[in-house]
Amino acid sequence: MWTIREIKSRAWEALRSYYWKAFLVSLVIAIAGGGFNFNYRTGSTSTGTGFPGGLDSISPAFIVLVAMAVLAGFLIFFAFHIFIGYPLEIGGRKYFVQAQQNNEDMNYLGFAFNKSRYKDIIIAMIWRGFLNFLWYLLLIIPGIVMFYAYRMVPYILTDNPNIGYKRAVQLSTQMMKGNKFHMFLLDLSFIGWLLLGVLALFIGVLFVMPYINSAKAELYLVLRRNALAMGISNYDELQLEQSV
Repeated sequence: MWTIREIKSRAWEALRSYYWKAFLVSLVIAIAGGGFNFNYRTGSTSTGTGFPGGLDSISPAFIVLVAMAVLAGFLIFFAFHIFIGYPLEIGGRKYFVQAQQNNEDMNYLGFAFNKSRYKDIIIAMIWRGFLNFLWYLLLIIPGIVMFYAYRMVPYILTDNPNIGYKRAVQLSTQMMKGNKFHMFLLDLSFIGWLLLGVLALFIGVLFVMPYINSAKAELYLVLRRNALAMGISNYDELQLEQSV
């Protein structure tokens, strides 16, 4: 069984040699994955609408126009997240997995945009998101459990983007069997770092993300070795050389 200390120690040791590259890649992952949330407050406790004549002064046509603008904005964001965000996330995960193996090539960011990979990656990521959504519809706890069960899907796609959406989910679930709660504790172990980042005007969080992403990539390498050793997967399926 892997330990949190070992994972974080190896991640930190490797990260020291490529931190600033990792910082840029982490920034791309955060933007592509919707990592930045901006909340706006009116600064007023008034219940008024802000219109001199109240709601009665707003024409139905204006309401429809605003609703259409909001809907269009949501659709654009959703499309960006799927068709640009997902491939960039996979490319970013690919970079970290390779960097943990001393291959720090930032060209991996474009890995998923190859036409032979793009479609299968999009389908697999949509499928994972859809399954997560269905689980969260049941109850929060099952949703969280299955969220962790599917955590390795993006990393599996970095090895074999054409593995198939159902197999990617199945293999992730098998890899995470007995590891979900342990990975939850790994996530919790970064809370102190994140709080320090928040105290540094939130900007500090960005400087912690390379460490977190490096640790997750290191964990995948451990789980991948275990999966190969137990026969859950094989070198051909993950398109790996025997020396890995």
